[in-house]
Amino acid sequence: MNRRAFITLLGGPAVAWPIAARAQQLANPVVGLLYPSSAKATEHLTVAFRHGLNEMGFTEGQNVTIEYRFAEGQYDRLPNLVADLIRRKVAVLVAPGSSAAALAAKAATATIPILFSIGDDPTKLGLVASLNRPGGNATGVNFFSAEVGPKVFGLLHQLLPFATRVGALINPNSPAHGSWVTDIARAASTVGVQMEVVKASDGREIEGAFATFMQTTTTSVLIAPDGLFFMRRIQIATLATRHALPSFYSLREHAEAGGLMSYGVNLLDVYRQLGIYTGRILKGAKPADLPVEQPTKFELVINANTARALGITIPASILALADEVIE
Repeated sequence: MNRRAFITLLGGPAVAWPIAARAQQLANPVVGLLYPSSAKATEHLTVAFRHGLNEMGFTEGQNVTIEYRFAEGQYDRLPNLVADLIRRKVAVLVAPGSSAAALAAKAATATIPILFSIGDDPTKLGLVASLNRPGGNATGVNFFSAEVGPKVFGLLHQLLPFATRVGALINPNSPAHGSWVTDIARAASTVGVQMEVVKASDGREIEGAFATFMQTTTTSVLIAPDGLFFMRRIQIATLATRHALPSFYSLREHAEAGGLMSYGVNLLDVYRQLGIYTGRILKGAKPADLPVEQPTKFELVINANTARALGITIPASILALADEVIE
């Protein structure tokens, strides 16, 4: 064997193996995961999403690639992030946690499958034709935040029956908050409670919002479900406690961060379902044929530490309803 042949024989497999591995990696379907908030705020949700994918036989880094994009609460970045994922030739575009993210994805493509998780009615937003038969390239999970809002207000009123002015914090960049405010204001008016709606679209404005609540003699505050507020949940809970404002939410993560009380769906279940739907689409299912999932279990979480800090005694009637009391 001459020297050239020996070198070819020795080097051939060593060169071929990484090339083959790279080719296999490139052959994996790519899933785009677009978050309206940050990587840190959604880390546990990403784990749940991966679990859903795993149930369908897909493991990140082995037979599927996930491209992550984070808007960091800046919704004006969403269209560019969507365009970047489309250039990456994603097989599925997952845009959870915000109507703004879902609408940005829907505006950018009519062919790539889109999965959303939102609280507002996706039919009213034009994302699907109907919940049972979406009919287009989008489907996902609808977790009823708009409908849950009045329930959260009802818990507030039950706990603080003499409150006459209640604050509501919303993000003006969220397309879903109009109906959320309308439904809560309607519930408040029936019991003679005035609503003080304050807008905030970044951390500085959140600080200012709580200063406004104090100036208007607001006695408690409802926080709209929103990707920015989810990312800023520790800041919001801290401000609420500092200003002695009992705070109420639609997601348990806020209560875990120090908010007084939350009532709504378990997001881990929502993101696991998104992972399952992603796997089904990668196996050939069409979004048009996958009905929008509607969670049936809602959980009440109470932060007893925060209640004590605020000098509030939670009635036994509310404690009896709680799925979890954080001590």
